[in-house]
Amino acid sequence: MSNQYHESVESLDENAKEYVRALNSLKEEIEAVDWYQQRIDASIGDEELQGILAHNRDEEIEHAAMLIEWLRRNMPAWDEELRTYLFTEGPIVGIEEGETNNEETDGEEVEKGLNIGDLK
Repeated sequence: MSNQYHESVESLDENAKEYVRALNSLKEEIEAVDWYQQRIDASIGDEELQGILAHNRDEEIEHAAMLIEWLRRNMPAWDEELRTYLFTEGPIVGIEEGETNNEETDGEEVEKGLNIGDLK
């Protein structure tokens, strides 16, 4: 096994080791999506091969989604960020700029509009 830790493994608890496993797996799945997509784009002669490669790419996307869900359930910051950005409309950077979706009026913070958390 290659060294996948940035700190001494003895200083990490079991949760930290599980995070490393999940994050490294996510990186591998994302790389696989990229490899399959490049092969699809480069393959110009055989539609059946393109279909198989596209199927394989989509399987890797499914695996990545499963890992992201695991991270969401186990690392609170993932949950917060995913609830902020996923399934929204409009400019993504604008979401960050208006992330709190609150404004201050006469020293009192007032929530304005809806955000994804309000829909649950």
